[in-house]
Amino acid sequence: MSRPPLPPFTAETAAQKARMAEDAWNSRDPHKVALAYTPDSVWRNRAEFIQGRDAIAAFLTRKWARELDYRLIKDVWAHEGNRIAVRFAYEWRDDSGQWFRSYGNENWEFDEAGLMARRIASINDLPIAEADRKYHWPLGRRPDDHPSLSDLGL
Repeated sequence: MSRPPLPPFTAETAAQKARMAEDAWNSRDPHKVALAYTPDSVWRNRAEFIQGRDAIAAFLTRKWARELDYRLIKDVWAHEGNRIAVRFAYEWRDDSGQWFRSYGNENWEFDEAGLMARRIASINDLPIAEADRKYHWPLGRRPDDHPSLSDLGL
């Protein structure tokens, strides 16, 4: 199975890969998202270590059951060869109605077929007031004309 664009990445293909990942995560479909990773993909997400598509799908199922009204933006920070570094911010609320903006960085490593073999994520959560939210598009894919993280001052 091939998942273009394939490495080595250019600025254009790295941005395309990051947008594809953002779109998939904004779908909040754990099984669809897991297909972008190698069957034995290794993750570090915060302090949790995850390996394999089934574990990724289970992790994402738990995540999106807790992180309600999830909306994400990713921006490429750097790329070289088969690696891409992104920064991101996402907004979500918990079941009590408290809103958060979570900020982080991810390091990605891809195999020759364009599947992500390694994902290392560092993330911090900031409680925010609902009035301070910046992401107001309908759940799902971020509109093409929506501001980027830099445009939003994030």
